[in-house]
Amino acid sequence: MIDDALRAALASALAPDYLLTSLAVCVMPGTGVIYTLAHGVGRGSRASLIAAFGCTLGIVPHLVACAVGLAALLHSSAAAFQAVKLLGVAYLFYMAWGILRDGGALEVTSERDGRPAHRIILSGILLNLLNPKLTLFFLAFLPLFLPADAPAPALSILVLGAVFMAMTFAVFAVYGLCASAARTYVLAKPSVMKILRYGFAGAFGLLGLRLLLSER
Repeated sequence: MIDDALRAALASALAPDYLLTSLAVCVMPGTGVIYTLAHGVGRGSRASLIAAFGCTLGIVPHLVACAVGLAALLHSSAAAFQAVKLLGVAYLFYMAWGILRDGGALEVTSERDGRPAHRIILSGILLNLLNPKLTLFFLAFLPLFLPADAPAPALSILVLGAVFMAMTFAVFAVYGLCASAARTYVLAKPSVMKILRYGFAGAFGLLGLRLLLSER
């Protein structure tokens, strides 16, 4: 029976409509994309791949919450949602400040891979972990591709989420490697470096403001 459930879950996860929809969602710029781009330009290709990995890992708690029904808590409890949201907003503003200050974690610099990998991964995880809308997104998105007669709905959701995560990492990696390829040009143009620094900080600030003003 487990084999049948797994086959059914894989069939749903590899369906063309699910893959195309997931790709469209992954490509849309968000906190993960901006975080990966910043590390690609600021620290190089290796740092961008580590950042992409960290952001992808940040999806896991939301996926598990959706699979076991914890998303219902955020959906039904305004206090719980607001608490997580405010933490997420604070962290996004902290990331913006970290870019603007001298020697910040996402500063565009000629040094490659100067920041420890575990710190890059942890920041990427926190960016997604502290976004309650991601849990609600999975709650609304994944069931759309869940067959009504799925023998193991929780397993199907986990498989759908795993495919989504793999696609997320691949898309973010492409973004990061493209940004890394532009490092030579950026480093040779101090004015461009300054624009990018303020641009990344502004992007995180705007994303934090959008999350702050958002409703469930």
